[in-house]
Amino acid sequence: MTYSRTIPVRAGEEFDVARVWAYLQEQVSDLPKDLPQDLPTVEQFPSGASNLTYLLKNGPFQAVLRRPPFGPLPPKAHDMQREAAILNRLHPHFPLAPKPYVFCADETIIGSPFYVMEYRDGVVLDDRFPDGTQPEPDLCRRISLAVVDTLADLHAVDYRAAGLTEFGHPEGFLARQVKGWIERYERAKTDDVPGVDQVTRWLAERVPVSPEPTVIHNDFKLNNMVQDAKALDRPVAVVDWEMTTIGDPLMDLAITLGYWVQADDPDGLKQMMPTVTTTPGFLTRDELVQRYAARTGRDVSQMDYYLVFAYFKLAVILQQIYVRWKRGQTQDERFATFGQRVERIIAHAAQLVKEARR
Repeated sequence: MTYSRTIPVRAGEEFDVARVWAYLQEQVSDLPKDLPQDLPTVEQFPSGASNLTYLLKNGPFQAVLRRPPFGPLPPKAHDMQREAAILNRLHPHFPLAPKPYVFCADETIIGSPFYVMEYRDGVVLDDRFPDGTQPEPDLCRRISLAVVDTLADLHAVDYRAAGLTEFGHPEGFLARQVKGWIERYERAKTDDVPGVDQVTRWLAERVPVSPEPTVIHNDFKLNNMVQDAKALDRPVAVVDWEMTTIGDPLMDLAITLGYWVQADDPDGLKQMMPTVTTTPGFLTRDELVQRYAARTGRDVSQMDYYLVFAYFKLAVILQQIYVRWKRGQTQDERFATFGQRVERIIAHAAQLVKEARR
């Protein structure tokens, strides 16, 4: 899957291209000179289930526009101004974070706030390799190392020096996260899911002590990285920074692990989250943890807890999307099966809790 693979804009998710282009011409100093007089073409990135993301192209100029989803939104969620501000301050310290061009608070332009950032061309590795690629074990190993080393590099950023202190409240972060995500699940609940009470009770009773806080992406995974098309083990960007904050770096690692499916994982998990990481040569989750520990010096002895929480958090995110579909607030048929996905993830998390008690 290439990052540049786009689709025509989905029905009901269009915007006024002329108004956006006029705004960009007025506000963005980085626009190349002598661009064509035509309006830019607009396509949509089909992946992702949260913010809507579009590719704008006009001659040599390419940029990415991000806006919140349609329909009622949870309080403080999908904050475009916050996301753009984080990228603006993080980009000089972590160049894999794309540079934002402009944030627009004027909702009369497209009906919501939005921001526009630079486009990084490359390849996103999701459920398959690009055509013509031979995924030899050594390549898969190098990609694995690039993922975990990029995360370690992000966690090495001095968030105070980057001016990011205001974007998080690290004191009591993990306990607050556990409590908050349990509450989110209850608000979005639609069906009785076996095992959820067992998982939430176990999480609430065993919150570990966090290491020193860092910048955390909060949704760091292989398919939120863009790789060089000619060297798949070389990242050119990390995308989707909407949940970035200052908090527990082991939570960030656990989120990565939660999306990192192994060949020996249960079939239900592999079917629900198809990914190239089951290809021979990719590191196991345990190997990723040990590499991270070697790179950062952090104590990883409590990763079992963090991984259960990561799975639970993923289930809640899917549940929040599913309830919007069930209420008719979105027509995207991709979300119709999210209830079943929630059940599978909770079942897997419950099994991990059971094994942790032995």
